[in-house]
Amino acid sequence: MKNLLIFLFVLALAISGQAQNKLSGIITDKENSEPLTGVSVYVPDLLIGIATDEKGRYQLSNLPNGELIIQFSYIGFQTVSKQIYLNRKDRVVNIEMTPQVIQGQEVVISGNFTSTQHENTIKISTIGIDRISTSGHPSLIESLAEVPGVSLISKGPGVVTPVIRGLSLSNILVLKNGMPMENFQFSENHPYLIDENGLQQVEIIKGPASLIYGSGAVGGVINLVPEPVAAQGKIEGDFTMNFYGNTRGVLSNIGLKGHQNGVVWGLRGGINTSRDYVQGNGNYVPNTRFNRYNIKADVGLLRKKGTFRLFYEYSGNKFGMAVPPAVQLVTENAYKNEVWYQDLTDHMIISQNKLFLGNTKLDIDVSYENNKRKLFGDPVIEPFKLVDMTLQTVAYRIKANHNFSERLRAIFGAQGMYQNNKNFDAPDHVLPDAEINEISLYGIVQYARERYKIEAGLRYSFNAIYVPRQKADGHDDETHYIEYNGKFNNLSASAGASVYVNKQNILRINVASAFRSPNLPELTQYGLHGTRFEMGNPDLKTQQNVETDLGYHLHTRHTSLDLSVFYNHINNYIYLAPTGDTTEAGLNIYQYTQSNAQLYGGEARFHIHPHPAHWLPILSPYAYVIGEQRGGGYL
Repeated sequence: MKNLLIFLFVLALAISGQAQNKLSGIITDKENSEPLTGVSVYVPDLLIGIATDEKGRYQLSNLPNGELIIQFSYIGFQTVSKQIYLNRKDRVVNIEMTPQVIQGQEVVISGNFTSTQHENTIKISTIGIDRISTSGHPSLIESLAEVPGVSLISKGPGVVTPVIRGLSLSNILVLKNGMPMENFQFSENHPYLIDENGLQQVEIIKGPASLIYGSGAVGGVINLVPEPVAAQGKIEGDFTMNFYGNTRGVLSNIGLKGHQNGVVWGLRGGINTSRDYVQGNGNYVPNTRFNRYNIKADVGLLRKKGTFRLFYEYSGNKFGMAVPPAVQLVTENAYKNEVWYQDLTDHMIISQNKLFLGNTKLDIDVSYENNKRKLFGDPVIEPFKLVDMTLQTVAYRIKANHNFSERLRAIFGAQGMYQNNKNFDAPDHVLPDAEINEISLYGIVQYARERYKIEAGLRYSFNAIYVPRQKADGHDDETHYIEYNGKFNNLSASAGASVYVNKQNILRINVASAFRSPNLPELTQYGLHGTRFEMGNPDLKTQQNVETDLGYHLHTRHTSLDLSVFYNHINNYIYLAPTGDTTEAGLNIYQYTQSNAQLYGGEARFHIHPHPAHWLPILSPYAYVIGEQRGGGYL
């Protein structure tokens, strides 16, 4: 990976002296031709933007050759998106914006192709950082629950797991700068280490997304979209602080970023700390406290042939565990973690690169993540440190987006990942030492006409898991050893269409198959986890599902309405179930098993700004989902 990063950096320097494209223009109100001040002009693919001056003028520099989508947005006006082709010369694009109370058609980057919400064949929900920061929740994941179809599994204000249409944990994927996060997400006790600071918005795909994102995205995707770079020639800074009354929590962060002649950089740090959660009766829930520390840094080059960005993020976390032993030991509501807590450290480096080669845009992304997980119990009883393991992940994604014509375009891609899990000097080995390799190839084709758009794709994936012979869970049980060497081949496909009835009404239909190979804990786990004894199952097969989605969207000047229904049939659904047996110590034994299942339901979201009280938005979300085993009973 080191050699690849050096190569990408040298490649960036080699083309750094080239002349740059410029895009400029004037933005006015369509009804009275008055210039609009403060309009956001944003390039989603490059994460760059600027605001218009007092005369409605804007200018974007250091733009690459090729096709770009430019988004123009302003409060009280309809968002405008333009597809613009740049080729070694400056462009002037003037925009007239139409007044509209409810904004729409924002550009999203999580779909198969970068496009506006209205142009996508799949519905992608978005929630902006302004909404997240004012939601009153100390955790970003908690804020996502306002999106219909998204719910939560909560173990306290710091330990929260997202659920999308009834699926969670290993069935959904969280992306940071386009790359998958890997931090032992197989348990609701293992939260995603997400820092909400330095983000622009969160995009959510509900339903199978394995075609473009691979194994783990059978239930959906949560994509954390970073904030735009600073405006050209500017150094910008910000500082925020939130206070949460219930837990006496404090969330504060400070950021600084700059942009000069195509060289961009950023630095950000933050703290998020909370005491134990207080219930309605005034009693606190012992040991639900947490303390988090985050540092982010990035540097990059914006050039005519492409963009080259390098991101680094550090996250240090201590989460209290509200388990029975801790309840007896915690006697005061405080901030410091002293008994029964997880000490989680995560380092992530991402190299994100885009090359613009005529009608082809090439993305080459590489990431390295080092996730350190420790568990501490009672300091009076030895050993105090119960778990100490490190998961290292190297991932890469190569994607070529080619335009054959104005109507026909395609994506061809390759993805891969190597993981190594290693246990250190602690008695409990929640997961064994192991190596995991994944590689995938996929292709997607899109055909567009004025009144409809069709997409279809196919993906092949290979997954190998190797566990050398070792004693189970680090206990003294000399009779039980773990050893595993398994390979999985998977094929998935999808097809979808959008029908534009008129400018206000859109119909969508999607049918997608997805897969998820059984993961390391599901195959090999053997030992105490939380308050129960959990066992893996080496005979598990690949989990596969086929989901059908129907959607309808209505958008007017003062209202918007989204309706959707879905049916998800799952073969070999993997889940943890009680065996009915107990250990000698009286702990209930659970084991991973499989059965066919189905999930179905619907979602609705109604948004209105009644005229003339535009300042009074009314938002009404609703979701309904049922999960059943095919043989009877609920999931």
